[in-house]
Amino acid sequence: MINEEFDAIVIGAGMSGNAAAYTMASDGLKVLQLERGEYPGSKNVQGAIMYANMLEKIVPDFRDDAPLERHLVEQRLWVMDETSHTGIHYRSEDFNEVKPNRYTIIRAQFDKWFSRKVREAGATVLCETTVTELVRDGNGKVIGVRTDRAGGAIYADVVVLAEGVCGLLGTRGGLRKMLKPEAVALAVKEMHFLPEEIVEQRFGVKGSEGCVIEAVGTISHGMAGLGFLYTNKESISLGIGCLVSDFTAKMESPYTLLDALKHHPSIRPLIAGSEVKEYAAHLIPEGGYKAIPQLFGDGWVVVGDAAQLNNAIHREGSNLAMTSGRIAAEAIIQVKRRNDPMTKRNLALYKTMLDESFVVKDLRKYKDMPSLLHNNAGNFFTTYPKLMSQAAQNFMRVDGTPKIDKEKATTAAFIKARSRLGLVSDAIRLALAWR
Repeated sequence: MINEEFDAIVIGAGMSGNAAAYTMASDGLKVLQLERGEYPGSKNVQGAIMYANMLEKIVPDFRDDAPLERHLVEQRLWVMDETSHTGIHYRSEDFNEVKPNRYTIIRAQFDKWFSRKVREAGATVLCETTVTELVRDGNGKVIGVRTDRAGGAIYADVVVLAEGVCGLLGTRGGLRKMLKPEAVALAVKEMHFLPEEIVEQRFGVKGSEGCVIEAVGTISHGMAGLGFLYTNKESISLGIGCLVSDFTAKMESPYTLLDALKHHPSIRPLIAGSEVKEYAAHLIPEGGYKAIPQLFGDGWVVVGDAAQLNNAIHREGSNLAMTSGRIAAEAIIQVKRRNDPMTKRNLALYKTMLDESFVVKDLRKYKDMPSLLHNNAGNFFTTYPKLMSQAAQNFMRVDGTPKIDKEKATTAAFIKARSRLGLVSDAIRLALAWR
């Protein structure tokens, strides 16, 4: 194994790990990055949205060669029942700007590109290497790692844990508690391949423009969940995710939900004639602000999904991961420049800086939203979507029934739901949580 010491060891080559490794290496630190996959991105089959502003702060000229799919000009939000959807959408020509704000990406390709940038910045990247344990000195300070490769320990001033949502190394090392099923979602996804011109026709886009659909409702079978559809250049990422605890309690199969979503009358025409070439699953942290573990200690910091930094309410993950990785790196750089040791006291700078960023401010503001939605899933994801569909159909259907009778029927349905399920109470609590 490597018989040299490093300023920092980064565990993981996802969004947060690459952001941390690149930032430190670009500043001249001696960085080793360890990735268990065959190559960065080989274990990440996620189709995702990438937020340009956060990446620009790390790699300002990323648009020159990054593998970007489509820049997003339209967002659709659907509330679905078994046969319909009620929705809103926002589309703006402003998003056809010189430097677009959001892109769809395919993580397997994007992570490989980002890792190449890390190498170009001067970091040493070793793949097919699993870190088995943290190495500590006599006082418990983390001073390096051991891996499944032959040889001894690898030493560094600080270890950055960017190992993903499961965070097994941090859990085994006592840095965080075991992940709770109610604080993590399991999302399943298929990649549907279509000719580029068909994608553009079906979604009303041209060139590199793209559209995103995010959906809630009966598609999650009474569980707290989200369906999504992302347009790529020559494919569509289609998936759905729900809490692991709900899957267990209801004995539901993730693939059953995805298969039903594919055959929903609102989705089926959008993927008709496509060829499915990939099926994958991944875990997403859903606990929000209250699930964030200890972020730093003697000789270590934790970033990205391993730190539970995911804004489930606004469906934002990659931007929080990149930002936390960058901020952790900047904090480490500051401590290094002062020639101070990487102690818990000095690395507290990372949390101080993170607390002042949008990452923690947004999570803190909406800290009650995850539990509100999860604890009232039956209302928000089944009853209310059905009521919305019923009201819309009563408004649009002309069948000789007097409008006043339809209005009475709709009002009666809402009153019944209000008395049975606390609709008004839910609405008030939802509004308060969003304040």
